[in-house]
Amino acid sequence: MNPTLLIELFTEELPPKALPKLGTAFADGIFAELVSRGFAAADAEAVTFASPRRLAVTIANVAAVQPEQTIEKRGPAVSAGMKDGKPSPALLGFARSCGLAPEAVDSLETVHDGKQDVYVFRSVKAGEPLAAVLSDIVAATLKKLPAPKMMRWADREGQFIRPVHGLTMLHGSDVIAGKVLHLDAGRTTRGHRFLSNGEISINTAEGYARQMHDEGKVIASFAARRALIGEKLKEAAAALNATIAADDALFDEVTALVEWPVVLKGEFEAEFLNVPQECLILTMQQNQKYFPLLDSNGKLMNQFLLVSNLQTADPSHIINGNERVLRARLSDAKFFFEQDKKAKLDTRVGKLANVVYHNKIGSQLERVTRLESIAGEIAKLLGADVSKATRAAYLAKADLLTDMVGEFPELQGIMGQYYAKHDGEDTDVAYAVEAHYKPKFAGDTLPEGAIAQAVSLADKLETLVGIYGIGLIPTGDKDPFALRRAALGVLRMALVQPLDLKVLLSTTAASFPAGLIAEGTVEGLYGFMLDRLKNLLAAEYPAADIDAVLALKPTLINDVTTRLAAVAQFKALPESAALAAANKRIRNILKKVEGEVPALNAALLQEAAEKDLYAALQALQAPVAQVLASNDFTNALKQLAALKAPVDAFFDGVMVMADDLAVRGNRLALLSSLAELMNRVAELSLLAD
Repeated sequence: MNPTLLIELFTEELPPKALPKLGTAFADGIFAELVSRGFAAADAEAVTFASPRRLAVTIANVAAVQPEQTIEKRGPAVSAGMKDGKPSPALLGFARSCGLAPEAVDSLETVHDGKQDVYVFRSVKAGEPLAAVLSDIVAATLKKLPAPKMMRWADREGQFIRPVHGLTMLHGSDVIAGKVLHLDAGRTTRGHRFLSNGEISINTAEGYARQMHDEGKVIASFAARRALIGEKLKEAAAALNATIAADDALFDEVTALVEWPVVLKGEFEAEFLNVPQECLILTMQQNQKYFPLLDSNGKLMNQFLLVSNLQTADPSHIINGNERVLRARLSDAKFFFEQDKKAKLDTRVGKLANVVYHNKIGSQLERVTRLESIAGEIAKLLGADVSKATRAAYLAKADLLTDMVGEFPELQGIMGQYYAKHDGEDTDVAYAVEAHYKPKFAGDTLPEGAIAQAVSLADKLETLVGIYGIGLIPTGDKDPFALRRAALGVLRMALVQPLDLKVLLSTTAASFPAGLIAEGTVEGLYGFMLDRLKNLLAAEYPAADIDAVLALKPTLINDVTTRLAAVAQFKALPESAALAAANKRIRNILKKVEGEVPALNAALLQEAAEKDLYAALQALQAPVAQVLASNDFTNALKQLAALKAPVDAFFDGVMVMADDLAVRGNRLALLSSLAELMNRVAELSLLAD
């Protein structure tokens, strides 16, 4: 086994939200380069380290010297290499490029490349030592990091996210000499800013993590530090019979802020619990990076957990200091809440005229007017109370002008519901004010009840039609108005409600002033949303099945999953493959037809096979129409199995493109009728192999 390699970059405090990606990219970049150059095996163990003041990686079994490399260079064809027994200019030029004298061309080998014999030069290049390339590998990796803004420091030309004060490069116990960012590599680093003493001399690459822990009071591994924080928080919460209110982002950020985590418990006055708990939780999480605690009923407790980066015999001064800072924050939240309640939501709506929604679309008040109209129409379609839906739409954006939402934009809708309830609004209306923002992300719950769904659909459809209609169509990964998210929200609700997507889009477009929305917006947006629907369904259904159903451009989205289930059962029938193949053949024939296919005339049918097919079609028309009327797509497709025998006989015994133009046209009409019957549930030709 070769020794382990350690690379550590010692810096000033790195951006906490970027640290996980920086650590991974730093380690992966160096590891990939070492593997590509033959210093390490692709399955070698690589350990990533990332803390507030360091990026590091250890890679096991790294060779000190690259393996020898066989270099192969191909030259001209043998047929063009010699002219009249002498090397041609092309061959002599190739020899020179390989470092060979003219008289040495005879030493070149020849190989057959599949087409002809060609000259080949082969040589063996000695491997480079690790010390010769490691600095370049590290420097190149640093330039590729997914870094926020770069900076310079002191009088140096090098740039990095934060000033860099140390570079450690050890191979086993040996220092690899080199220079990166004007820093000479060595074995010294520093530990915790307060808990360690002076410089630490790393003995071996293998012992890096243990030495940093013991001497430096640094848990260098991000993953290990995060796991320890989670374990300590869980223990502290369990001791209080509480659960922690925090997401992965908060755990990651706190992990990126500490090197030696210590979990402490703090408290705040119970009177603050009169403020909506969402406000308090957001204040603790966002401003202070604390972990709020919930009781067994999901209610916020007046205790919280914090993760300190300092271990002391008496942590009371740390706890008291954090409590004092939090008390000021909570006092602000309480003040905002009390002030906001002094003005009713409906008195704020008119002031939305001074809030620009988009300079091409108008103010938030104009938008609210559209939301009222759209929500009312959707409520009619859903059989909901129109007056409640329009009232909720009228109030939906009023909380944007409250102090609390001004301080915490994430609380829009949530505060609206609290203030609506305080104002005495109907319970369904108050709920819809909050729920109209749902679903906010993938996996989020849908609004409950037809009133909230009507307002939610109105909000998302208005955004889609308005922004798309003025030409701000998402491209690549750029989607500043979150149209993809809005489309997915509409589609998720449309999958569970009998709503016609085209009707929804047209109704929404009609709410805008004439000439504001570009022509073709409804059709363009409909196609955009079908693409989103395809992505939404991809995790549960085969791509071919989805393509087959969406090829029919369905507008009743809640029918789509029923159609997909029917297609799955159709594919299980023994006749399905032959019918799909026949349908594909029919489609290909009809594509080549110029002009319109004439009407089918039974009197022009000549061959027995085409008469039998016509009879089979006629026999199935009514039964298929009947089951389709009740959305029994599965039964409709199963009935098509009866067509296999007459379809096979038709293609075996009938010449479609007959010389007689009338007969040819009639047979094309027969195929067109067949395709129309077969593809009422899905485009079966897309199921063919």
